[in-house]
Amino acid sequence: MAEAAAVVAESLAGYRARAARAVLEQVVLPGEELLLPEQEDGEGPGGAGERPLRLNAGARSRRRVVCGPGLRRCGDRLLVTKCGRLRHKEPGSGNDGGVYWVDSQQKRYVPVKGDHVIGIVTAKSGDIFKVDVGGSEPASLSYLAFEGATKRNRPNVQVGDLIYGQFVVANKDMEPEMVCIDSCGRANGMGVIGQDGLLFKVTLGLIRRLLASDCEILQEVGKLYPLEIVFGMNGRIWVKAKTIQQTLILANILEACEHMTADQRKQIFSRLAES
Repeated sequence: MAEAAAVVAESLAGYRARAARAVLEQVVLPGEELLLPEQEDGEGPGGAGERPLRLNAGARSRRRVVCGPGLRRCGDRLLVTKCGRLRHKEPGSGNDGGVYWVDSQQKRYVPVKGDHVIGIVTAKSGDIFKVDVGGSEPASLSYLAFEGATKRNRPNVQVGDLIYGQFVVANKDMEPEMVCIDSCGRANGMGVIGQDGLLFKVTLGLIRRLLASDCEILQEVGKLYPLEIVFGMNGRIWVKAKTIQQTLILANILEACEHMTADQRKQIFSRLAES
């Protein structure tokens, strides 16, 4: 029994030692506590100045840390809830600690307030539309949540239509609620998506990659054919080109880009441009 306890203590010590080093851009596992060096301490990773990343920092370090997907606040600690690479976005001001999140290859979508998603209308229930967004339960969408909609002027929404909107209510204790207007009451590109086009599903990691400001994939795709494209944070993409053949080619390229290198993408795009 004593030997087993010594082995467990040794393994936990190794775990803490690993977590205490720089973990940015490294793979983290669920249950780990983030241990990141504070910027005031210049002793380097593993030194005495390395402390757990705290969310309610005291007078010594008053930084606002934002938890992204894959992280959960537990008191004043930051725990990992998903397996993936730990990412960090630099803060916009000197008093912020930036944004931390875990980049993972996940297909199951969990609604998040403010996310723009693509949904499918599955039913009408009085003044509410039920929309499938790929989550554990459908989201509700009021007929008044469209630009210019009134009790007399109702939007033309049918079962089976594609809806592009954003969440205004999303938590584990309530049904998700969507709207197709922004804070000013404008559609701003949201609403019913056209009947033509192709809807397909990809991983959530690929969606975040395509929506990044420095993504080169969309620039290369836009040079091939004129297209219309809509991205949903729930892993759905709607694309439309001039012909059905071009639409299928674009969809296949976007699905395959997740597993291709930059050189492989250039070869494929050059072949398509020649043909």
